[in-house]
Amino acid sequence: MKILAIGDPHGDIEKIRKIPKKDVDTIIITGDLGKANYARKFYFENIKRKQQGLEELEYDGKICRNVYKEIYDSTIKVLSYLAKNTPTYSFLGNVGNHIIKDSEVKKDEKKYNVKLPYLGKSIKKIDNFHLAVNVVRNINGLRVGFLEYFNDIFWDKEFGTKDKKKIKKAKKETDKAKKILKNFGSLDILVCHQPPYGYLDKVSGKWGAPKNYWGKHAGSKVILDYVKKYQPKYVFCGHIHEGEGKTKIGKSEVYNLGVAGHKIINL
Repeated sequence: MKILAIGDPHGDIEKIRKIPKKDVDTIIITGDLGKANYARKFYFENIKRKQQGLEELEYDGKICRNVYKEIYDSTIKVLSYLAKNTPTYSFLGNVGNHIIKDSEVKKDEKKYNVKLPYLGKSIKKIDNFHLAVNVVRNINGLRVGFLEYFNDIFWDKEFGTKDKKKIKKAKKETDKAKKILKNFGSLDILVCHQPPYGYLDKVSGKWGAPKNYWGKHAGSKVILDYVKKYQPKYVFCGHIHEGEGKTKIGKSEVYNLGVAGHKIINL
C-alpha cells in the first residue's frame, strides 16, 4: 500500500496541486487545511500591541466574517482536490477547529450579528474525505492514530503564559490527550498536529512569531512520551513550519512535513 502524507496545506492549493498523487492508495494530512492569514495577522498584531501597552484591536463582526470566509473557502478547495478519487484522512489542527462545530458557528453568528459559513456541514458532503479526530482508523490493515491539536501545558510553561484561565484550559486538554494516546496503544502510524517536544519544533521569526518566541521549543511532551514508549513506525506532524525535516526517536521515523511538504511511504 502506498500512503501519501502531506503537511499543513494552509490553503496553498497551487503547492498542493504539484504533489504527485498518482497511484496513491491513501492520503493523510497533518491538519491546518485552510488559510488563516487574516486571523494570524490579527492575533500577532494584538500580541505586539499588548507588549507595547497599546489598546488591543476589537474582534468585531467584519473581522469574524473575514476569518471564517478565508478558512472555509480554502479548506473546501484543498479537500475537494485531494479527496477526489482517493480516500483522504485529516483533522483540523489549530486552523478551523473552532468553527467545525455548528453550535460554535451559531454562537458567533448571534454574538457578532453576521451570517457565517458552516464548515462542518460542507466537509461531510465531500466524497472520500474522512474527518479523523482522536481516533484509531484501520487503513488497509494498518493502525493509524489521529491526535487532534491540543494546547500542551508544557508549551505554556515554555512561553511563560501567566493567564490562569489559559493554563487551566491547557491542563485539561493535556490530560485529555494523555488518555487518548494511552487508549491508542501501539500504532503503525501516529498522525499529530504538533511535533514531539524537542524534535523539529524550534520556533523562529520566519512565520511572523514574536521575538520572545524565537529559539524556544513549541512541541508536545505528551506526544514525546508516547513516541518513546510505543515506538510507532512513523510519526507525521506539522504546526511548527520552520522545523520541517526528518528525525528519529528510537525506532520511530518522525517527519515534520511543514507547509504542504509531503512524504510517500510503501507499507
